[in-house]
Amino acid sequence: MTALRVLIADDNPVVRAGLASLLATAQDMAVVAQAADGREALSLTRRHAPDVILLDVRMPGVDGISALPHLVQLAPVLMLTYSQEAEVVREALLLGAGGYLVHGEFTPEDLLRAVRDVHEGRAQFTTTAASALLADLRTSSQPQRNVARSSERLHNTVLFGLSSREVEIMDLIASGMSNQQIAATCFISEKTVKNHINRIFAKLQSTSRSEAIARWLGTARPGVSGHG
Repeated sequence: MTALRVLIADDNPVVRAGLASLLATAQDMAVVAQAADGREALSLTRRHAPDVILLDVRMPGVDGISALPHLVQLAPVLMLTYSQEAEVVREALLLGAGGYLVHGEFTPEDLLRAVRDVHEGRAQFTTTAASALLADLRTSSQPQRNVARSSERLHNTVLFGLSSREVEIMDLIASGMSNQQIAATCFISEKTVKNHINRIFAKLQSTSRSEAIARWLGTARPGVSGHG
């Protein structure tokens, strides 16, 4: 039997070493590379062509969510992380992740089975990830609100490539809210807000709040730079 080639992407070297040791106990798996961030994961994936990628969410530089849409074009991806927020789980799945495991909620046997299943196209979730996804689906399925927002979400997703959470945050930016106010409104940390805003600015090709708002409201054409 040909061993499954696995790439581990996590910024914590202790976590990487532990996962590598665990996978080494399986005769049908081999760790072919380890990466400390999303950029390195993409480079090593292109070089080593793994069969499965284990990907952390929060990493310095290019994080897991940012790298995910590029990685899933090359190999099945299993999210393996401490991040258990419903919005993160949902976004990871929308971007193509084949499963989502939260550290502390699976046994070594569970992980090995999940790697095999994701390689075969069978999704795997730990309890918190599945519960968070279910709660998010229930919240977002309120009929009246969804009908009103679906057209707007589709338009912004197609035009700028923003996720539903990024659409929400960009609307709050356009309303004049500060990062602190956005964090309180969305029940997330200011650091998470900043991470979202960095991705939003990149997608809107903007370098400032005023420029991003202008693009968002349609008063500036993409490709026209400016500072404000």
